Amino acid sequence: MECKVEWTGPSGMLFVASTGSGHVTAMDGAPEGGGNNLAPRPMEMLLAGAGGCAAYDVVLILKRGRHKVDGCRVELQAERADTDPKVFTHIRFAFTVSGRKLPLAAVERAVQLSHEKYCSASAMLGKTATLDWSVTLIDTSNTAD
Repeated sequence: MECKVEWTGPSGMLFVASTGSGHVTAMDGAPEGGGNNLAPRPMEMLLAGAGGCAAYDVVLILKRGRHKVDGCRVELQAERADTDPKVFTHIRFAFTVSGRKLPLAAVERAVQLSHEKYCSASAMLGKTATLDWSVTLIDTSNTAD
């Protein structure tokens, strides 16, 4: 895996990342840190990556189990250390998964497997942070297709 991050110049703290898979994203700082608030903060990107990694696993596990999953959202809340390095110390993952007759036990098991076995981001962040999660299930069996 590769990534290149380049500072855009002296008028702020905007950085552009180019990934090995050919995608581009930007990161910026808060005005009090010299940034112009033009893009997410690097730590927000890290948190979003953890959410994306976990949600990806959950959907994949449910699909492989032949469950009828229609949607998956995860909202993350993180706390950080007060002193440098200001690592994440607690991260809460709140999953909302929708589907047709999805068993709650299957969804909870998918989330658990993601956190305990598959999600590389959770494994790394779990070295400094307590991770916990919750699941809200929405049954879409009675909705029109």
